[in-house]
Amino acid sequence: MTDSETPLKIAIATNDMEHLDAHFGSAKKFVVYEVTTTTTRMIEVLEFGDVTAQSGEHNSQDDRITPKVEALTGCALLFVLAIGGPSAAKVVRAGIHPIKRKDPEPISAVLEQTQTMLSGSPPPFLRKVLGRPKSDFADDYAEDMSE
Repeated sequence: MTDSETPLKIAIATNDMEHLDAHFGSAKKFVVYEVTTTTTRMIEVLEFGDVTAQSGEHNSQDDRITPKVEALTGCALLFVLAIGGPSAAKVVRAGIHPIKRKDPEPISAVLEQTQTMLSGSPPPFLRKVLGRPKSDFADDYAEDMSE
């Protein structure tokens, strides 16, 4: 990490603290990391006892989503197995980009993939979060061709 590198704060939905293995609504825990191109640091574990069923069914009168979204404030990315439309909308409105994964995977693999993304050409929304200057398509193309 260089002195000027801004760490990216990410959250990972987990039920066992070892794997990305939970849907947003049913996740009992979110582990929060700061990630740079060279380092990862766990900074917080957010725990929730009152979660929705893994099927995503929940009572619309009982809002269990808003407290989770509020707790994730400051995170740029949220890795989950699944997230419903209304929950995804709340997450996006909070400035968090949800990323769905098809299958469970080790948290270490998610962190490694995030570092790889940061080392290359992050998408525009991440460049803005990281305070990196905009590049143009010619720069991105030249970088992709050199890899």
